[in-house]
Amino acid sequence: MTISRIFATAAVLLLACVHACAADFRSVGSPSVVLYDAPSVKGSKRYIAPRGMPVEIVARYGDWVKVRDVDGELAWTESKGLSARRNVVVKVAFAKVRAAADDNATILMTADKGVLLELVDPQATEWVRVRHQDGIAGFVRAGEVFGI
Repeated sequence: MTISRIFATAAVLLLACVHACAADFRSVGSPSVVLYDAPSVKGSKRYIAPRGMPVEIVARYGDWVKVRDVDGELAWTESKGLSARRNVVVKVAFAKVRAAADDNATILMTADKGVLLELVDPQATEWVRVRHQDGIAGFVRAGEVFGI
C-alpha cells in the first residue's frame, strides 16, 4: 500500500469519526418531560425539564435516551418527548447578541444566563445564529451557549 493511499484511508476514517462523534442535541418538545435516574418510569424522578430546554443525547436504550443538560447532569427520558427543533441556552452572564458574527457588530440585545434562544442555523462555527422569542435575531459566540 502506498503512503498516499494510507493517508487517504486515514483521512476517510477521521472524517467518519468526526461525523459519528458529533454531539447530538435535541430540545424538549412536549410541554415538559420527566428526567429519571434510569431508563424506566419505575426509576427515581430527578427533575422535570421544561419545553424548549436543550439536551445532549449521550446514549440510547430502546425508546429511552440518556441526556446531559447545561449543568452537565445526566438523566434518562423517553425519546418521544424530545424534538429535532433546536434551541440553545445562554450559559454565561450577559451574552451579547450581535447584528453580525463580529465583536464589533451592533449589540441587538444582552441575554442573561439561562435565557432560551432558538437556534436558527445549526452549522455553528465561532458564532451561532439565534432568535429570541421576542423576534430579535442575531449572532452570539458559540462558547456562550449550550446546545450546539
